[in-house]
Amino acid sequence: MERRTFLKSAGALGLAAAMGQSAFAQGAPEKAKVTLGVGGKPLLYYLPLTIAERKGFFKEQGLEVEINDFGGGAKSLQALIGGSVDVVTGAYEHTIRMQAKGQDVVAVTELGRFPAIVIAVKKDKAGQIKSAADFKGLKIGVTAPGSSTALTAQYAMVKAGLKPSDAPIIGVGSGASAVAAMKKGEIDVISHLDPVIAKLEADGDIQILIDTRTEAGTRALFGGSNPAATLYTKKDFIDQNPQTVQRLVNAFVKTLKWLQTAKPEDIAATVPEEYYLGDKPLYLKAVQNSLESYSRDGIIQMTGMQSVLDMLRQLDPELKDAKIDLAATFTDRFVRQASM
Repeated sequence: MERRTFLKSAGALGLAAAMGQSAFAQGAPEKAKVTLGVGGKPLLYYLPLTIAERKGFFKEQGLEVEINDFGGGAKSLQALIGGSVDVVTGAYEHTIRMQAKGQDVVAVTELGRFPAIVIAVKKDKAGQIKSAADFKGLKIGVTAPGSSTALTAQYAMVKAGLKPSDAPIIGVGSGASAVAAMKKGEIDVISHLDPVIAKLEADGDIQILIDTRTEAGTRALFGGSNPAATLYTKKDFIDQNPQTVQRLVNAFVKTLKWLQTAKPEDIAATVPEEYYLGDKPLYLKAVQNSLESYSRDGIIQMTGMQSVLDMLRQLDPELKDAKIDLAATFTDRFVRQASM
């Protein structure tokens, strides 16, 4: 009985200690109003952001999040470096690029485990353009130059034996403007995301060549996992606002868990109707196509980080010989605390 009483007391003390640590870790946010940058919010690449916003998960955490939508991921990164936003939902690769430039930008949670980027050719040119090896001199439409859609297209070209500069990269935006650019013949190839891809495919405008919405498609291009969308910010912001960052991550971890059991109809009912691009059934199909791409646990694996670095070294001369500490590009401390 004494042993049992001791163990019970010890267990109670341990629970109290754990609760104390949790309460400390989940303290009041230093900054209750946060400005967040994103490059193409209606894209399914950034669906976790819209879900967290629309389901009220940020408000549950005591945060008022002001979202600024830019034309592409590269522009939201510029806003972070320039100081006009506090945090960004954007591609993991930007943390590596910034480290090479002497900027401490750190991802704090993974949102997408696969890029979910599709590379497709204009349907009437599918006969002569059968792979990325045929892209030389063609106009490639992307969300914005320097964004992950641009890098993925250029990486596919390099893998096929071309140079990244062998085809002009043209920014076409993230929504209806991207659809219009392909329909009007302003571009020959598109490297983009759903629902834009789903719309073009349903209308018979494109032939898909590369599809990283699935694990199989991602492995086919990159040879392994390749983390995509993340929540990232400057290290200084993390150091000065750890409770704020924790609460942001809490909201996104809750979102990722919600997405694991959500049906396409649940998601469509949550997002703004303008995200449908005028075709709700098509949006439902696009959501179904993309569900596999979202992170399951919010943690970027080292193999995935290395995969992104290997890609960047092939595309960017500045990164070819740069010393990169991958461990400094992502911290899992906030995700692990959020999952407790």
